[in-house]
Amino acid sequence: MKASAPFSPSQPLSCRTHGGRPSSMSMSAGARTATSVGTSSKRPWFGDLLGRLSSTMDGASRALKDAPQRFLDALVDATFRFTDQALNSAESNFAPVDETGEAIEIHQSQIRGAIPDGFPEGVYIRNGSNPLFGALHSTSSVLGQSREIWVEGEGMLHAVYFTKSSGGHLWSVSYASRYVQSETLELETARHKPCFLPAVEGDSAAIVAAYVFNYLRFGKVSKDISNTNVFEHAGRVFAVAENSLPYEICVGSLDTGDAWDVGGEWDRPFTAHPKVAPGSGELVIFGTDAKKPFLVVGVVSADGTKLKHRADLKLDRCTLCHDIGVTPKHNVIMDIPLTMDVGRIVKGGQLIQFEKESYARIGVMPRYGDADSAIWFDVEPFCMFHLVNCFEEGDEVVVQALRSPDSIIPGSTIALDKLDSEMPEVAGDDKPAKRPTAEEFFFRLYQWRLNLRTRSVSGEYLSGTDYSLEFPIISSQYTGLQHRYAYAQVVDSCGNCGKVNPKYGGFAKFYLDERSNAEIPGASLVKTQYHWLGKHEFCSGASFVPRAG
Repeated sequence: MKASAPFSPSQPLSCRTHGGRPSSMSMSAGARTATSVGTSSKRPWFGDLLGRLSSTMDGASRALKDAPQRFLDALVDATFRFTDQALNSAESNFAPVDETGEAIEIHQSQIRGAIPDGFPEGVYIRNGSNPLFGALHSTSSVLGQSREIWVEGEGMLHAVYFTKSSGGHLWSVSYASRYVQSETLELETARHKPCFLPAVEGDSAAIVAAYVFNYLRFGKVSKDISNTNVFEHAGRVFAVAENSLPYEICVGSLDTGDAWDVGGEWDRPFTAHPKVAPGSGELVIFGTDAKKPFLVVGVVSADGTKLKHRADLKLDRCTLCHDIGVTPKHNVIMDIPLTMDVGRIVKGGQLIQFEKESYARIGVMPRYGDADSAIWFDVEPFCMFHLVNCFEEGDEVVVQALRSPDSIIPGSTIALDKLDSEMPEVAGDDKPAKRPTAEEFFFRLYQWRLNLRTRSVSGEYLSGTDYSLEFPIISSQYTGLQHRYAYAQVVDSCGNCGKVNPKYGGFAKFYLDERSNAEIPGASLVKTQYHWLGKHEFCSGASFVPRAG
């Protein structure tokens, strides 16, 4: 649970004030003092009268203070109607689940296969969208409609604990799930209903109203979803989404601690994919915002106690870059044309939009650099959410990412496969039938080479057109360093059941030092090995776990 702020020793509870007005506790104490000193013992009712009057005045003050809040709540309840967004039959994998609370022991009979030799003890934690109150929500009013997009469900942590018996021969495996207890989740839970009006997608007037009402009622325009990632730094673990600060979590219980603002030094949203710089152990972060400054980069000390550097890159737009790269000496910034622009709403457009006709560029800056020290390389417009890795090679910075021609955000769904497309019943390296994915949403492994001396850039695809890929991973020991292997999840989907969110039915392993014999124009394909899950089995949130030792 969230820790309460301690009271200062110099400010005892009976002396605390609120809003410049003495509290009822301090006034009552003063009244009792006046009664015992300044009144006759024949008139004890005077002190009681002052005490009651003080209590009444304090209650009236609170009522007056709460009146605007109650009025706004009543106005929103009368104007906006919340409805649940339905999932079609092919999307049941994405339906929210209940918290387990305490960890549940998984019996050996429930485990298929074997835990590999050399697998270390530890805990796997996945963070993901799990909408509160059973579904994502839409609202309708005289102003039009607005709706939550598919990434906006509240964050739920799913933990699998791997421990060995005292003899070290038998595994004990348990599972637990808990919501990230963000400030806004606690608010809506206390009210037993959704309160934040959707403010990303919908009719312009409804979006503007959502911004205004959310800010007036709660002091922020959107809720803290905290649903995107879990990261560790300096021995602490955090749940994060890039619209707010991270929340510290307890690995053993999944309890939520305080929001982490780096000792009060970071006052803006926080990237979902910070990177630990090789060598120094510093954490490189950034935060985007719809208002200037649009993108600010930060460097947190290796012990997590201070913000060592902060730089406004002075971008002229709010780019929704989702990831940041690091090398031993540099930070890598992806300035892509997926943008957030409040001005578009006023003109009848959408808050988030992929601007196909706009520009894209990649920035390389020294670790402690500023806007003037960044070197920008213009590239063909593209969309990406996740970098594979970045590293230095001579005069070049090499950037690897999964790249697509268009963005699946903000659109809630994308068209994928035909109804009769199914995964094979057996897992293994045999390839299933190729699965067509809408070309504009097809992610392929791509590599740029940015020459810091000549300021030239070249790029090529490293994967083909057979399978769309997402959520790349490498061994974290090689973050920012040259590496031989990378992994990604392979898109698969059951169904022409309307439009569905992507599902992942297997994994790809890339041998980056080995080239395949396949020839595709504009590509230098690397050797790729596939592993497929079973029929109707899907995955997300894969992690790389090095073998013990």
